[in-house]
Amino acid sequence: MVITGAAGRIGSALRHALRDETRHLVLIDRDPLTAQSPVERVIRLDLTDLDALTSAFEGADVVIHLAGLPDEAPLADLLDANVLGTFHVLEAARRQQVDRVVLASSNRVTGFHPVGKIVNPEDPVRPDGFYGVSKVAIEALARLYADKFALSVVCLRIGSFEDRPDDARYLATWLSPRDCLGFIRAAITAPDVSFATAYAVSANTRRFWDLDAGIQLGYTPVDNAEDHAAHVVGADDPIDSRAPQGGRYASAETTLTHIRGGQLNP
Repeated sequence: MVITGAAGRIGSALRHALRDETRHLVLIDRDPLTAQSPVERVIRLDLTDLDALTSAFEGADVVIHLAGLPDEAPLADLLDANVLGTFHVLEAARRQQVDRVVLASSNRVTGFHPVGKIVNPEDPVRPDGFYGVSKVAIEALARLYADKFALSVVCLRIGSFEDRPDDARYLATWLSPRDCLGFIRAAITAPDVSFATAYAVSANTRRFWDLDAGIQLGYTPVDNAEDHAAHVVGADDPIDSRAPQGGRYASAETTLTHIRGGQLNP
């Protein structure tokens, strides 16, 4: 098993949980890592190096791809880190005949759907910024590799991964560490998958996204952000059902700061 972006928040949580469930765990990141178990092998590389990535995938049965820029940024940077990086992951997996690739997509591919709508993966994409656009592109690449090269790929549209929700929006979008691990385990082990997309979000009372696709993969989330609502500032504020699900990410200002050197334009 291989994890890219293993030094990140989700990657760090996964390595601790999964290293007892596999005989070989390859951890890839641009940042330095230290092996913490006899089953771990650490490789420091950049996803722009396709040959090195292909070599790192030798013998892998599963690749969990978490690496990339995690938030809004200039489009060129996102295309390089997220889209080109994912292309290299898929191509390396194809070359090494990897059984399953799990890609970290994002809820922000549909961030312009209104709060009052429950969205499922079959609904049209409506990205809330350049970051969301980059995740739309990686899902398209994954679909291409599934259709053209029979690579088995699961795209998880990850919610707000936090130990507990501490923002009013997270009462809808929270993904607990326990549920995150559950969704990824299901994405790894679900049988007979050519291509699948599912929202990875906890069973939040206020969630925007349908859970059926994840349940069909084999996981039903158990945590609910509502259990923490009493401690979240703004939890009782009125909600406009027409507002975009992306919240502040859907604002023009959030994207304009990454256009033309960060200078806002009329």
